[in-house]
Amino acid sequence: MNRRVLLLEPNYKNKFPPIGLMKLATYFKMRGDDVVFYKGDLKEFVIRNITEECVEKLISIDDQVDWKLRADRIFLFLKSRKREDLERIGIDDSCYAILIYPWLDYYKNFFWKGEWKKNPRWDWVGVTTLFTFYWDITIETIEFAKLLVKDLKNLMVGGVLASIQPEEIEKATGIKPHQGILCTTVHNAQPGQTPDIDPDNEYIIDELPLDYSILDEIDYVYPDHNAYYSYSTRGCIRRCPFCAVPILEPKYSDYLPLHDRIMRIKRLYGEQQNLLLMDNNVLASKELPSIIEDIKSCGFTNDSKFFEPDQYYITIRNLRAKLNDRAYIRKGYKLLAELNESKVLKESEREEVYALREKYGLLHPETCTKKALIGSYIDFNKFYDIIKAKKRSIGRNRYVDFNQGVDARLFTEEIVKLLSDIPVRPLRIAFDNIKTEKAYTKALTLSVQQGMKDFSNYLLYNFEDEPIDLYRRLRINVDLCEKLNVSIYSFPMKYHPIRGEHSHDRDFIGTHWNRKYIRAVQAILNATKGKIGRGVSFFEKAFGATEEEYMELLIMPETFIIFRFFFEHLGYTQAWRDAYNNLSEEEKSEILPLIFRNDFNQIELLTNKPRLLNVLKYYKNYRSDIADHNSDLYKLKQEFDSKR
Repeated sequence: MNRRVLLLEPNYKNKFPPIGLMKLATYFKMRGDDVVFYKGDLKEFVIRNITEECVEKLISIDDQVDWKLRADRIFLFLKSRKREDLERIGIDDSCYAILIYPWLDYYKNFFWKGEWKKNPRWDWVGVTTLFTFYWDITIETIEFAKLLVKDLKNLMVGGVLASIQPEEIEKATGIKPHQGILCTTVHNAQPGQTPDIDPDNEYIIDELPLDYSILDEIDYVYPDHNAYYSYSTRGCIRRCPFCAVPILEPKYSDYLPLHDRIMRIKRLYGEQQNLLLMDNNVLASKELPSIIEDIKSCGFTNDSKFFEPDQYYITIRNLRAKLNDRAYIRKGYKLLAELNESKVLKESEREEVYALREKYGLLHPETCTKKALIGSYIDFNKFYDIIKAKKRSIGRNRYVDFNQGVDARLFTEEIVKLLSDIPVRPLRIAFDNIKTEKAYTKALTLSVQQGMKDFSNYLLYNFEDEPIDLYRRLRINVDLCEKLNVSIYSFPMKYHPIRGEHSHDRDFIGTHWNRKYIRAVQAILNATKGKIGRGVSFFEKAFGATEEEYMELLIMPETFIIFRFFFEHLGYTQAWRDAYNNLSEEEKSEILPLIFRNDFNQIELLTNKPRLLNVLKYYKNYRSDIADHNSDLYKLKQEFDSKR
């Protein structure tokens, strides 16, 4: 019998789709199972499922009333239990109202009295995990998943956090998580090993193509969703102490062929614009020439262009093929709603689209059916033809992104020439340690010589580095932009431990750092939107023209950093600077530990020394005054902004 499978991603914000769950979706569907993916409020997920059952029951009692069209009102009642929400359903429209009321009461109680917990609906549930600082929401999701699965032995927890802290998760939830990647089959299982998921599993799940259709089952939209996601290698030859890769992917695999997986995704879900490779150290591969050729064979050459595929055609085709009715019904409804608002169509054409949607019952997601979508395809497709004819595209550039970065220490002329054969943009070169400056500069120089112009990197800070190291690495990048005439976007990234104290929150402070320094860097990055690009003057204003100015910024009052120009205009910044510089060295050594704590809620309790209090008074949080329409500071800020 086919299983009901639920794949859950905790409701945190993340940039990339859950690749592991997309592979699992492919695996279960290949075995004929019914798969559902969900990311969102889990309580609402349960109520939605109960609402679906309730609607089906009401239809069986009275099919003359369109209960599906009232599903959202039924959902609100089951969620709130309020009489006004019950009345909004319009139960008395039915000749069988006397039978309808008890069933609504039944399903309301089914949820609120926890009866659903006694009757789990799912045969197998998988929960993915990500960063360790998402601990609370991840544990909450696992605990909820335990209520949804019929048998706890069929609840699998996997992913990054599960592999890094398996013992902690088991202690917190009683569920022993899966560690690492899914690569054990009946053919390669070692003595004592069992295949992943099922005892007769013949598939290396980690190498299966991704099921993109599940992303249309949810409301959440991943920022980077229009790309092929894949790996051409696994693991890393390094053992950096701050990195989780040695735990997640302990064995380095030189080459995982891309072509067949990418082509399958293209056939099923349509062409994707970019290729995003999650390799942790691709340049270490002895098969790099084969990887580059593989990438080119997938359509990523320097002159390649992307043409938007016909999403409406793909949706209807996949509905006919029964690939994922749940997802494609949702997507079909969404596409037609967007078509109704298209500015490319004339007003009369939009009116005709609306009339057709009304005719086929496609005005509401509750009444949108597979049969109606397929049956109306010819009627709506002519409007898509109009849009395609009017928006003749010359194509958009396509890019390859080695998203996890490449290792500067491995650069050679041969390797750079290989990379220059594909449209890498940006080339992300790791620059986590000032000690790698020589290798980093060489890697950039070699890349520029081969015609590359766009670069990016993450700059790790708050680990074993000193605060000045961050400034120096940023300055190196800014100076290289000018010297080499290229663009380098730097993204300072605060280190968080993957184990031990503070691994479950974001409060870790490195040996050479303190809370004030951390907050100062974050305040600067808030103004620069988290990145530093080309431009010496911009960089020097943000981080200081000299190392001395940078170190001064780190101890500057936070609101003076955030509203830099305003407080400089008022003279507050210079007044603070004068007050601090007038302190003796002994007084500075006394006040700095107070500043480093970054707790200025009760400044008067920090010290009773007037000269120190004269400095500390500037650390008041002025943001509430700036936001208060009745304050003098608010009025001054409005006047200042109007003149800029």
